[in-house]
Amino acid sequence: MRLVIAKDYDDMSKKAARLIADEVARHPSVVLGLATGGTPVGMYRELVALNQKEGIDFSRATSFNLDEYVGLSGQHPQSYRAYMQENLFAHINLPADRANIPRGDAADLAEECRRYEQAIAAAGGIDVQVLGIGNNGHIGFNEPGSARDTATRVVRLADSTIEANARYFPTIAEVPTHAVSMGIQTILGAKKIILLASGKAKAVALQRMLEGEMTEDVPASLLQQHPDVTVIADEEAASLLSGKTRG
Repeated sequence: MRLVIAKDYDDMSKKAARLIADEVARHPSVVLGLATGGTPVGMYRELVALNQKEGIDFSRATSFNLDEYVGLSGQHPQSYRAYMQENLFAHINLPADRANIPRGDAADLAEECRRYEQAIAAAGGIDVQVLGIGNNGHIGFNEPGSARDTATRVVRLADSTIEANARYFPTIAEVPTHAVSMGIQTILGAKKIILLASGKAKAVALQRMLEGEMTEDVPASLLQQHPDVTVIADEEAASLLSGKTRG
């Protein structure tokens, strides 16, 4: 793994956006794996600026999001489809028919999971996967205990994840308890991975990911077996890392 320490959240966001923009410039038909949550918002803001100011062209790109809440339609304001529209899709020239997100309101969720895996394979696999990291070490919605060989599936969210996401909903009772999520195996199938971490709340998880043993109890630690991972962390998220890890 390569570790890049940014001075703050804005610096992390700019560094991540530049990596993505460079990939799009080099490979216009790139297949991107995209994440949601609070951490990538700044990166998406920077990508919009690069698209508008530098002409970074997404017209031949394809994207696949990591996950979606079960039970929410794409029109629900707290759905990840709505999040992506607000933060990225509505502001760049990525074709709508190539911006893929699991359907959390599908009538047959098992079939939707199979369809999503098939769509990723048909696109040639994911070239660059963007990840955040949960306070408990989850990636996507692969909570602690997720097996390394999992594909896209319906998962139950950990109580800590529901609590962390409650800020996006009127009440915690309205936070969905399940999601459709790419699996660990799906994520590890990406050619490159970029993981973002920001803030003191992520420091323990990042330390366990980078310096702890590889274990399903810390899903992010399973990235240690991937050949091309870049971790971009701000100073607060990197605050517990040893001098050896920090380089």
